[in-house]
Amino acid sequence: MTSPTVLDDRADALFGALADRTRRDILRRVLAGEHSVTDLASAYDMSFAAVQKHVAVLERAGLVHKRRSGRQQLASGDVTAVRSVASMLDDLEAIWRGRIERIDALLEQES
Repeated sequence: MTSPTVLDDRADALFGALADRTRRDILRRVLAGEHSVTDLASAYDMSFAAVQKHVAVLERAGLVHKRRSGRQQLASGDVTAVRSVASMLDDLEAIWRGRIERIDALLEQES
């Protein structure tokens, strides 16, 4: 079983990577299909190095995988990692819904 600390570290990495607008846009692009980092960089008004750093953050979080093809670095999105983010949010929603249901039950008892 995975320890809570490891799960928290994973959540921090995932949500930290997704906290940036440019990284979310890069992730959308590479989930739709593989892109070279050079092509990704041309889509943004920032340096190649800055885009490369954004891709590296996504890669460290496990949201993006890179591979080499000749001189190009190709990036693709990891759907499984994105699903794990959705699963974490679903777990949080379940906790929230449970609290709401308990409040509703208490209100009904008082009626």
